[in-house]
Amino acid sequence: MKKMNDPDRAVMKPLADLTLLDRFLFACVMEDRETMELVLSIILGGEIHLAEQPQAEREMRTVPWLRSIRLDVYSVDEESRIYNAEVQKKNTGNLIKRSRFYQALIDSSLLAPGEIDFNRMQPSCLITIMPFDLWGYGRYRYTFRMECQEERGLFLEDGATRIFLNTHGTVPEGVSSELIDLLHYIEHTSETEAAGSSSPRIKELHRRVSQVKVSEEIGVRYMQEWEERMYQLQDAKAEGIEVGMEAGLEEGIRVFVLDNLEEGRTEEQIMDKLMRMFSLSREKSGEYLERYKGTV
Repeated sequence: MKKMNDPDRAVMKPLADLTLLDRFLFACVMEDRETMELVLSIILGGEIHLAEQPQAEREMRTVPWLRSIRLDVYSVDEESRIYNAEVQKKNTGNLIKRSRFYQALIDSSLLAPGEIDFNRMQPSCLITIMPFDLWGYGRYRYTFRMECQEERGLFLEDGATRIFLNTHGTVPEGVSSELIDLLHYIEHTSETEAAGSSSPRIKELHRRVSQVKVSEEIGVRYMQEWEERMYQLQDAKAEGIEVGMEAGLEEGIRVFVLDNLEEGRTEEQIMDKLMRMFSLSREKSGEYLERYKGTV
């Protein structure tokens, strides 16, 4: 196994330098009930009151042997509406289909076994925040609900909503200035962005972020999570190299690619590191990157 001071090891970004587009900071900040209420209220344009504490990194699966997902921040309001909010720094090319899978998995958990009254299913809303525009219309917010193709304006009203928020929007119509300020703050998470907003709620959000960043407990948690991820990556690679099994090597490369994509590294940077760490040709590195980047 590589030592933790290996020069090929990814450098840990200081907690103080994280933005709310980094999953760790987003989850830590949004675990606070009042903060999550504040953010949801700005996004949805109405007062949201949660019935319980938000849950970060909640694992969900239908049955034990099927694929599970980890929801960034899961919450339920006093009207029993379900929310899952996540940040996504990288356009992996599969976010739309992934949101469908996430919503289906959430829906499958809303009824007890044997329950046949589907009207008991609570409304659910998936919120994805991204520093890129999936559709290129310049919108800050894209909201999707099922609509009849033959009768425009006739909605299915099944209670399922998916919202994609673009921090790089350019079209202010249809959204509040406070939401625009929020999205800019989420991307940059700086004193400058907070001070430049007239919204007391964004200033309160910044206060909460500042508390998290100087928390000794959260700093230790951040370091532990980082070290665990690095050891998992190194173990996967070591297994592939030492045992010489193709499956082990494949797993090491897969974990490496996904980990670096989540850290926001460019495809060029990932390919260079694949070539160096796994002794791959440039062509082979490109093949692995294409194979696994769509599985994030």
